[in-house]
Amino acid sequence: MDANMITSQDVSTLSELFKKRVEITPDKKAYRQYDVGSQTWSSSSWHEMANEVARWQAGFEKEGLQSGDRVAVMVSNSREWVVFDQAAMGLGLVTVPLYVEDRSENVAYIINHADVKLLFVQDKPQWKRLLSSQVDLGGLKRIISITRISADDEPDDQRLESLSDWLFGLQGELLTRDLDPDALASIVYTSGTTGRSKGVMLSHKNMLFNTFAAMQCNSWTDEEVFLSFLPLSHMFERIAGYYMAMAMGAEVAYARSIPQLGEDLVNIRPTVLVSVPRIYERVYAKIQDGLKAKSPIAKFLFNRAVNVGWCKFQYEQGRGPWHPKLLFWNLLEKLVAGKVLEKLGGRLRVAICGGAALSEDVAKLFIGLGLPLVQGYGLTESSPVIAVNRMEDNIPSSIGTALPGVQVRIGKNDELQSFSDSSMLGYWDNQQATKETFTEDGWLKTGDKARIDPDGHIYITGRLKDIIVMANGEKVPPADMEMAIALDPLFDQIIILGEAKPYLTAIVVLNPDAWADFAVSMSIHPEAPDALSKQGVDKALLQRVSARLKDFPGYAHIRKVTAILEPWTVDDGLLTPTLKIKRPKVMEKYSKEIEEMYKGH
Repeated sequence: MDANMITSQDVSTLSELFKKRVEITPDKKAYRQYDVGSQTWSSSSWHEMANEVARWQAGFEKEGLQSGDRVAVMVSNSREWVVFDQAAMGLGLVTVPLYVEDRSENVAYIINHADVKLLFVQDKPQWKRLLSSQVDLGGLKRIISITRISADDEPDDQRLESLSDWLFGLQGELLTRDLDPDALASIVYTSGTTGRSKGVMLSHKNMLFNTFAAMQCNSWTDEEVFLSFLPLSHMFERIAGYYMAMAMGAEVAYARSIPQLGEDLVNIRPTVLVSVPRIYERVYAKIQDGLKAKSPIAKFLFNRAVNVGWCKFQYEQGRGPWHPKLLFWNLLEKLVAGKVLEKLGGRLRVAICGGAALSEDVAKLFIGLGLPLVQGYGLTESSPVIAVNRMEDNIPSSIGTALPGVQVRIGKNDELQSFSDSSMLGYWDNQQATKETFTEDGWLKTGDKARIDPDGHIYITGRLKDIIVMANGEKVPPADMEMAIALDPLFDQIIILGEAKPYLTAIVVLNPDAWADFAVSMSIHPEAPDALSKQGVDKALLQRVSARLKDFPGYAHIRKVTAILEPWTVDDGLLTPTLKIKRPKVMEKYSKEIEEMYKGH
């Protein structure tokens, strides 16, 4: 192991992890982010980060905050997010991460439920949007804004202060109080698709255990460069792209935005990428769409590259024989695969995918092109990683094997259950939900159905609650079908319906660009008021959907489709902050359309 790497024997709290990193590599680059003012990327060393953390700690003490008090952060991924988190934990405060794009009503609920004393926001407009929820936030003592509040923009709330004013004149030494590893470090609210968010209580020990266990699943160096774009309020990014990077001494660059992600990949050239399936699905759909305009020779070369690359992968994994066509890989890599990977920066050593199931077709394409892609699995309640594929033992259709020190088993109703030091302390102020989430012998229930092969590879087979039971008794896993349909670039969002109904239906949100091309092919104007209801459109859309479901059983057949152009968003309450679809809310909004699809049955 690299001499600059921190191990589980070196530290027992997350604030000790930061202090140790500063001691080992004070002058090494820690974080890089884009400065809009100068339009350049700027870097901060670990020593510079420590100075800022110390100033923040002086600010927290100025506010009279005591160990155990909750403080919330609602800013985009940035070094300021890290400074806030480390300053808080060094004093024994409890960090409550909030999603920047979350609905004001949900944010207000969390602030009150966790009794948050101090809130860190991006700017004054963000605070004003939060106030629009009309919820009393009297428990908040201080609100700090990154953006400076000018003299012409006097705050209408005396608690609101700009960061530069709040920190003005403050100095201090980095404080790392002697804390119990089992002490509460963070309350992370789950973005449930039904009901109110629940506050997952995680200790220093929970998150550190998960960090070091995950690190053992691959070989790393302190020269790794991470490109961070998943919200740090998501536990997957927080562990893999923040604490784990800190433990190995890697540099983290913060992407400007999702639309600019392609440019940032080329500019930053990361060696590690942490992502959710939707990013890969979008690139996959774009590649497939682009192939339509290519020449027959270009299509042949691309498909041949994926095929040979996949064969090479299977051979190297010990699951397939050597084949003479592997002799063509170097040429195909130069002509095809290498050019695709250059658009991802050209030097990725590992791409980690988690947060939801990754389609095997998508995985096969990227792995076939030579992307070192591994899928993992976990949930907020397990801090979050439970299992991950290893580079040398990578089965894309599985979620890998359990992390070192994490036990897994199949419980009642084929439910995957885990037991480890990364299992949460419980839900904040919700003993009943805590009791329901653990078995009587202390194992964490995941809510996912699974099977485990003799070698320990785990395969998710469905959700205990997300199963459609049709009127004829057939059971259908909608998530698998929705994932298959989403691989068609025409469809951006999908939900499948059919609970207690005689057949399945779907509501689909169309991709605007793909819809425009599709409409032209149907000889209609895409912006015509009745374009979506034109004769033949529904039938053509249904054919596109059915084509994606050809490998599913006969009863898993969509009979009717309702297409819309207005995307489902967090703001309209149809998506969670982690972009999961709130099925009950969507069904409520489109109740008339659903009723029409089942009219007469």
